[in-house]
Amino acid sequence: MRARKLLSAFVLSLCCVSFVFIIARHIPLSNAIPIKQDNAALNEVFQDIEAAFVVTDRNKNQYIRYNPSRCQQRFSPHSTFKIPNSLIALETGVIKNENVVVAYNRDQHPPEAWWPVEWQNPQNMRSAIKYSVIWFYQEIAKKVGKAQYQKYLKQFQYGNQDIFGDIEQFWLGSSLQISPNEQVEFLKKFYNSKLSVSNRTTNIVKDILILEKNNDYKLSGKTGCASPANNCNTLSWFVGYLEKTDNVYFFATNLEGNGQQVSSKKRIALTKQALAKLGII
Repeated sequence: MRARKLLSAFVLSLCCVSFVFIIARHIPLSNAIPIKQDNAALNEVFQDIEAAFVVTDRNKNQYIRYNPSRCQQRFSPHSTFKIPNSLIALETGVIKNENVVVAYNRDQHPPEAWWPVEWQNPQNMRSAIKYSVIWFYQEIAKKVGKAQYQKYLKQFQYGNQDIFGDIEQFWLGSSLQISPNEQVEFLKKFYNSKLSVSNRTTNIVKDILILEKNNDYKLSGKTGCASPANNCNTLSWFVGYLEKTDNVYFFATNLEGNGQQVSSKKRIALTKQALAKLGII
């Protein structure tokens, strides 16, 4: 009798362990990671603006979020989509490399009053990223086509993967949307070569995203915002990563400008202030 009770207890313990293991396998990764949902030090940085900010590191995979509810909310990626767009263009062979020049066609893309002067020139991928040239990536989009976009956005698990909008506009205040949290997860997979694209493609895009290098860190990323032409010029982004000798930090900053566009310089400055408040830089 005693032996039977011991056997029953052992079987019950085994079942409990198996149940816990099965449940653990199905816990979303974001819930399994120790997360700081907010950080008081960031209040000072974003006190005068509606903002979301999320940062995580490569080594410990720990997260800090400012305005966690907004970090979960999806928005149009606008020009931050130039990161996956560049990967797709290179991987499909639509653009052979970052130095291939595309002529500016004034008839197809008439200049608008708000355009930077640099846009009215021939562009390659390196300059198109630097000056955030919309028409260059619209030309790419027409050649890539919706079938390829659908394939790669699913492969990248990029936001809502919705390309229902016009082929030249779906990432510009249209159907495609992504949250700050999802931006960071995409950047982590990109940096760590987990997007199932070639190392050559990944390395080219990493190179053209570099914004700043010094003895302490290397900052890479892409800004994005709603254009004045859309009559919706408040939403803006800065997403990217900061490399140090001992770690890499992935971040997404999302801002509402209260009726006015937040300049790219200010977005980058606010992000660097946030990273400084957290002792990262």
